Amino acid sequence: MKQYQVSAAEKKFIGSHILVAVLALAVGSLFGPLQAFEHAGWDVYVYLKPLIKSYYQGLTVHGVLNALVWTTFFIMGFLTFNVIFGLKRPLKNIVLNKVGFWLMVVGVVAAAIPVLLNEATVLFTFYPPLKANPFFYIGLTLVVVGSWVEGWGLLITYFDWRKENANERTPFVAFASLVTFVLWQICTLGVAVEILTMLLPWSLGLIKGVDPQLARTYFWFTGHPLVYFWLLPVYISWYAMLPKQAGNGKMFSDSLARLSFWIFLVLSTPLGFHHQYVDPGVPPAWKFIHAMLTFGVFFPSMMTAFTVIASLEHGARKNGGKGALGWIGKLNWSDPSVASQLLAGILFFFGGIGGLANASYNVNLVLHNTAFVPGHFHLTVATAVTLSFIGISYWMVPYLTGRKLWQPKWATIQAWTWFVGMIVFSNSMHVLGLLGAPRRVPLNLAPYVPAEWNSRLFQVGLGGAILFLSGAIYLLVMYMTATNKERVEAEVEVPIAEPMQDPALSPVWLDRWAPWIYGAFALIVLVYGPMLFDLIKNIALTSPGFRVW
Repeated sequence: MKQYQVSAAEKKFIGSHILVAVLALAVGSLFGPLQAFEHAGWDVYVYLKPLIKSYYQGLTVHGVLNALVWTTFFIMGFLTFNVIFGLKRPLKNIVLNKVGFWLMVVGVVAAAIPVLLNEATVLFTFYPPLKANPFFYIGLTLVVVGSWVEGWGLLITYFDWRKENANERTPFVAFASLVTFVLWQICTLGVAVEILTMLLPWSLGLIKGVDPQLARTYFWFTGHPLVYFWLLPVYISWYAMLPKQAGNGKMFSDSLARLSFWIFLVLSTPLGFHHQYVDPGVPPAWKFIHAMLTFGVFFPSMMTAFTVIASLEHGARKNGGKGALGWIGKLNWSDPSVASQLLAGILFFFGGIGGLANASYNVNLVLHNTAFVPGHFHLTVATAVTLSFIGISYWMVPYLTGRKLWQPKWATIQAWTWFVGMIVFSNSMHVLGLLGAPRRVPLNLAPYVPAEWNSRLFQVGLGGAILFLSGAIYLLVMYMTATNKERVEAEVEVPIAEPMQDPALSPVWLDRWAPWIYGAFALIVLVYGPMLFDLIKNIALTSPGFRVW
């Protein structure tokens, strides 16, 4: 059966998201290795002055562009495509979606200018009392509002489809994309309140101070579910696309896939206090509750691992795979999109284990604010998410542009170099964290560094160099593909795997939105409401702003 045709205008619109995302990755990735080089004793920042004035400015550029801009724009483009293709209908009001997109672009520019001018060197967490230029906060607000507008445009399209298909099961890729948008629009309420009620008025001089404890609580209301906003689009690809790409397999369980997304929606937001274990203003009881919910959100990831592996094995065994593990070799490793996502999944296994360590109260007291944390973060966001997004782009950009992927072998090399580089980098960061090395510190300037750190610090720099090479290869492949005069012979197939079981046989309650959304808000009120009420009741807007750069 001929696949649904996405219009040229919609392809261009989706491609605009991918373009902004890749440009952000290009700039942000320049600064990531610089942090690694600094740890190894290779201070490159001295050669970048006056453009980049400090280690912390470079770290801010890296964090904001890679963790916030690259991810958000790529996700918005990918999920927009999924809704259109999954529902097999155009956007109900593409003008609304375009308004959201341009709000995001204006927001990125507004936030980037003060960052590049060293007026917002507050890292991507922007904890007060560090105080940025007002345009930084205005820009972040516009990015969030723009993403909301785009999400509303997708929901309007879905409601229009539902009117005509009242008894139909929502196609999985569209369903999962919409759940991801709803999760995003719930969790970003925290940072929206933080910026609009405190940080922006404070930066404009309308109020004299802020309450850092309340600000941190608002931030982590958003900050940890943000991880799942990054991760769920990856799960969509792993569930519904990778099995088809890797070995013409089928989705093992449509029901388990839907259930895992609902659990993420309910459990992702009310667990932010596990980032505040060392905060004295948060009672231990609330830390315990959020710790238990953090362990709870581990289960849908285990459901995902089981379902995805079963789907891959099904396809590989159809292709002749034998033995307990022999089927792995029958996966389509020569496809750079497949290799990227499989390698990302392997490292994500170890990243997940590190996440459980961070969520454990007693262990966290040892690991908090050490190099272990960015080591874990780079296995999850910089590998499971970023390397998977890279893999998705290897089929999606040719689909959107009609141009052949330039040098697929080079793209495959890029996936493997990222894999190797991240192993070297992340393993060293984990070990350094266990040895007590702090995070977010230019260790090259430290007056004393224990000798047992030296070999690991060198490995951090080596891993950063390999990752820099891998990133350069990716950018080259993307540029050459976008400008490739060689066109694809036929429209690129969108790799959607059929479920083994008819989705219509899945329980009806898995396609009902209201109970899950009500449940999500109810749990948020229960585990955040009392603490937020107490913090707001005792608010102390007394902390002045500081510039330490």
